[in-house]
Amino acid sequence: MRARPIALLVWCWVVIVTASQVLAQQPTLDAAQPGSRVLMDAHNCYPYGEWWYDRIDRALSAGTPLAIEQDLTWYRDPHTGKSWPVLSHDRHANGHEPTIQQYFFERVRPVIEKALRDGNGSEWPLITLNLDFKSEEPALLRAVWGLLTQYKDWITAAPRTAHRSTVEPLDVKPILVLTGESDAQQAAFYDAVPVGGKLLVFGAVHTNTRDLMAAPEVIEPATADNYRRWWNNSWSVVEAGGPAQAGDWTNAKNLRLQQLVAHAHQNHLWIRFYTLDGAASAELSSHGWFRSYNFGSRLAVQTRWMAAARAGVDYIASDEYEDLGAYLKARALVSPAGKDSGR
Repeated sequence: MRARPIALLVWCWVVIVTASQVLAQQPTLDAAQPGSRVLMDAHNCYPYGEWWYDRIDRALSAGTPLAIEQDLTWYRDPHTGKSWPVLSHDRHANGHEPTIQQYFFERVRPVIEKALRDGNGSEWPLITLNLDFKSEEPALLRAVWGLLTQYKDWITAAPRTAHRSTVEPLDVKPILVLTGESDAQQAAFYDAVPVGGKLLVFGAVHTNTRDLMAAPEVIEPATADNYRRWWNNSWSVVEAGGPAQAGDWTNAKNLRLQQLVAHAHQNHLWIRFYTLDGAASAELSSHGWFRSYNFGSRLAVQTRWMAAARAGVDYIASDEYEDLGAYLKARALVSPAGKDSGR
């Protein structure tokens, strides 16, 4: 973790005091329902080549509940002809990348097995696994489905219905698996499942990106169905040009954010925004973070984290796992629902 302990503690204390002054009673919601809580989403939480193997440990150090993003592609060994899924930010892998079974599932095993032993599901899902496919070979999607079935006792599920418009309640377990809006993924993870079988992964709704600053109902006209249960957005739908061109945070931008979140929750969708960083240039280089996701200063990103949390964003994606996690935990100390009347 980066060395800013004193500044971070002071900031968290300010958050606690400020939130306590505006705290209002909120209804307690099922933790698995959209709008029930605000989670840190660990963006790109896997190694790049030989670098940054500690990302999942950094994410888990922030505590549960949280979300963890894993990017997947298909590797074929040119010498043996064998193929398998690997974690990679690039479509083309070299075969030295870790597998999701090795890097994610077996790493979180102690957390999940303890949760199952304890049997207190009030905060389940403890971990939302966000799958970002860099390629979509049918063999890759089948392999991932096969892997999920190996861990099915850990994974939140719902019965597959004959029609997606028939939305079944979730059988909530310690892990929730989300994936993208692709129709190829729907074919593998929903259409191929027999009616009455278990859905183990839930897709995103299709987003109309023609005009990112259009009204929320234009960007996303759909409501949740039995498979598509969440809405994934770049920050560019809030501030034109995204973090790199954001400028000052304004009341108009805050209202825009609140409208997007309210629209998602009215349509029974979880909503995620990516990616909110506020690092110095040296930090970007040393950690492998992207300039296009960087607001350029600590104050700028903290302002957005606070606004997103107050609006009730379900998943706030950032590369700064520890700092965002600490802010959200400080906020949760004030309100068990994780919200305050600033929303």
